[in-house]
Amino acid sequence: MSQDTATENYLKAIYAHTEWQPVPISPSVLAGRLGVAPSSVTEMVKKLAAGGMLTHVPYGPLTLTAEGRLRAMGVVRRHRLIETWLVREMGFGWDEVHDEAEVLEHAISERLLDAIDERLGHPVQDPHGDPIPTAGGTVPSFDALLLADAPEGHEGRVVRISDRDPALLRSLAAEGIGPGTAVRVATGPTVTLHRLEGESDAKAPTGTEVPSDALDAIWLTA
Repeated sequence: MSQDTATENYLKAIYAHTEWQPVPISPSVLAGRLGVAPSSVTEMVKKLAAGGMLTHVPYGPLTLTAEGRLRAMGVVRRHRLIETWLVREMGFGWDEVHDEAEVLEHAISERLLDAIDERLGHPVQDPHGDPIPTAGGTVPSFDALLLADAPEGHEGRVVRISDRDPALLRSLAAEGIGPGTAVRVATGPTVTLHRLEGESDAKAPTGTEVPSDALDAIWLTA
């Protein structure tokens, strides 16, 4: 892995951690997310701080500087536009595109990326609902509620589903649930999502059970 690729991966991971919640990422969490040794994180963090990309105190959380955030957004933009292109134009499933985008995001030219953006009609969200930064550095924002915090009977549309678990994506897709799907939340022994696309769906006694470890992977409109 080249130094530039490693740098972009670190910046993207730090940026993505606080997109949907406010707590900054710690070096240990970053190491786990990237699958690297804590010592590797320590070394890279020093390099990024020296390069003006982030600020931190020893053993404390990591915060991107304005320059680091701008560079991270560029990587995120490439990754999410590529994912969207693979799903819409190339026939990939939304559970298959993350690893492909991980490779292509470091190789694609800005000219090709702009052409893909134009071809897709300048999408604001990727297939999982994550916001796609614009070329000018603007990031769409969404008023969203984590499923784990949704009360009984809450109704809204799915805003975002984390792509960390491809099996969850496949199971939800099989039930017709994805970003934009209107649902009602039922709580009890388990949390269940009931589709509200039609009257028959709204009255259906069954729904889609969400595993307890996936309650922090789904966001709904508040």
